Amino acid sequence: QVQLVESGGGSVQSGGSLRLSCAASGFTYSRYCMGWFRQAPGKGREGVAVFESTGGKSYADFLKGRFTVSRDNTKNTLYLQMNNLETGDTAMYYCAANPSWCPSKWYLKPDDFPYWGQGTQVTVSS
Repeated sequence: QVQLVESGGGSVQSGGSLRLSCAASGFTYSRYCMGWFRQAPGKGREGVAVFESTGGKSYADFLKGRFTVSRDNTKNTLYLQMNNLETGDTAMYYCAANPSWCPSKWYLKPDDFPYWGQGTQVTVSS
């Protein structure tokens, strides 16, 4: 049974940092495409970053280098280091898993990820 559990969300001021974690279990984690998505109130789910099983990473253009995705295959955990947070980053952040390659234009295809965590809230105030 695939399980993804996010943690690390919270409330910070603009310019602050947070580190999100996603603990995975129930599948061969090292072989999956792992990703972070987010959803703000009243908006659709948008891609933030993905980490291929081969080690490749990809980020949404709007991040401008502020976030870094990493994974520890020995701990079955995906991370998202978020620096210089902006009020526009306020959203529920979700971890997602795909049992194959990360899809092209993954940031537009949340439906291509069959497994999701429950989300962790990030709130950034000015």
